[in-house]
Amino acid sequence: MDLGSPLSVAHLLRASAPLDVVVGASVADRVARGRAYLRTVLADDERPVYGAKTGFGALVGFAGRATEADQCDNTLAHLGAGQGPDLPLDIARAALLVRTWSLAQGLSGVSAHVVEGLAAMFATTFVPAIPRYGSVGASGDLIPLAYAAQALRGRGHAYLDGVRLPAAEALASAGLSPLELDGRDALALVNGTSVTTAATALALSSIRASHRAVADLTCLLVDVLGADPGFLDPLLISAFGHPGAFAVSADMRGLLEGTRPSGERPLQEPYSIRCSPQLLGAAEDALRYVDGVVLADLGGVSDNPLFFPGDDLVAHGGNFFGQPAAFAADVLAMVTASLGNLAERQLDLLVDPARNTGLPPMLAAGPGQQHGLQGVQLATTAFVAEIRRNVLPASTQSLPTNLHNQDVVPFGTQAALRSYDLAELLRLLCGSLALGLRQAVHVGGRRPTAPRCAALLDALTDAIEPVDPDRPLDVDVRVAADVVTGRQW
Repeated sequence: MDLGSPLSVAHLLRASAPLDVVVGASVADRVARGRAYLRTVLADDERPVYGAKTGFGALVGFAGRATEADQCDNTLAHLGAGQGPDLPLDIARAALLVRTWSLAQGLSGVSAHVVEGLAAMFATTFVPAIPRYGSVGASGDLIPLAYAAQALRGRGHAYLDGVRLPAAEALASAGLSPLELDGRDALALVNGTSVTTAATALALSSIRASHRAVADLTCLLVDVLGADPGFLDPLLISAFGHPGAFAVSADMRGLLEGTRPSGERPLQEPYSIRCSPQLLGAAEDALRYVDGVVLADLGGVSDNPLFFPGDDLVAHGGNFFGQPAAFAADVLAMVTASLGNLAERQLDLLVDPARNTGLPPMLAAGPGQQHGLQGVQLATTAFVAEIRRNVLPASTQSLPTNLHNQDVVPFGTQAALRSYDLAELLRLLCGSLALGLRQAVHVGGRRPTAPRCAALLDALTDAIEPVDPDRPLDVDVRVAADVVTGRQW
């Protein structure tokens, strides 16, 4: 990717593998202009520059260290206070791509070799080891990004080809040189919401795929049961008035085109079927809001201060305050809870002979001698409970810190990482429902009459053997999740 072009979620998804990141002439020029302006400002004793001439945070009223190299250490050393397991490597790489793009806008005053060194890193499998806990997402993701900066300097630990090593060894093996940083470089690397933005973006991508999968599986459920798709009528949905419901129901009608109701179902289906376009549509509207927040975050510069050479302005402010992503990630968690609950309720309906038009209990091929989806259904209950336990909004939990310099904080990092985790549970719920639908046809459910629903069933049938006799189904759930969330049909 070219750092002179807009950054997208697709770029972040590709960043987990080696990626060609280009520092073009226009990028190099604006980074150089920003750096030259910084030098001019630093030479003026009358102009204060936070972090380059001062201490940090609550200690801004004190002078920083005398030399630029020492000021780098002054920035990073005290931030080595993170704890817990390392972040998933895809988040760490995506976060650094977000950070690189932000620095490449030329408003941070960083050295050209910092942007070039970061770009070179993406051509390798190098990933800094970043502890999960320690960020409040207020002055950016200070602690996690400090670990990234230290690893790029050859300190701490990093991964190469998925193996955790001392960072200096990983750099050498990757053919990379340790980054040399001054105080402004170091502060610019850590003073942004890049971890929060990256985790939110990756969670959004996964949850969007699961959202599509739940809509597809709802259609397959309707067809397998022989239900009437009249609850998707365009006049009905238009009267509802919500754009997300209209868009989702249109897609669902397309998938169900050609279906023939069996006439054996009740006039009105349970809400998990009949109200699915309203629920899925509300989720679509919410996801569109998150789309906008992520797009703005990816196109913005999160740092402090910012340098505007053309206006002779050093602007001290709060562009590192991750409140937008905090709200967005909390919305993602709520969407995940509702989608996960819908998938679990649909599976519960499917395994219940009182509601599944006479299919055997638990979809067992020989009830009593076999137990079919009984274990999977138990697991889905646990998944939903885990999602619900973690859906409490993080963005409302502000706590003052840093001698009340950071007297309000967004906790966007917590919200984003939590939504990233919950996205995987939602994938498993999709896989569980998909497995149930594949099994339902094996034990007497009708073959779908809509061609596209039949294609979805055939993809599941090709990937997964029927549960007959019983076997462990953990791998099958994950395979089914891959089929439906990747739309491999």
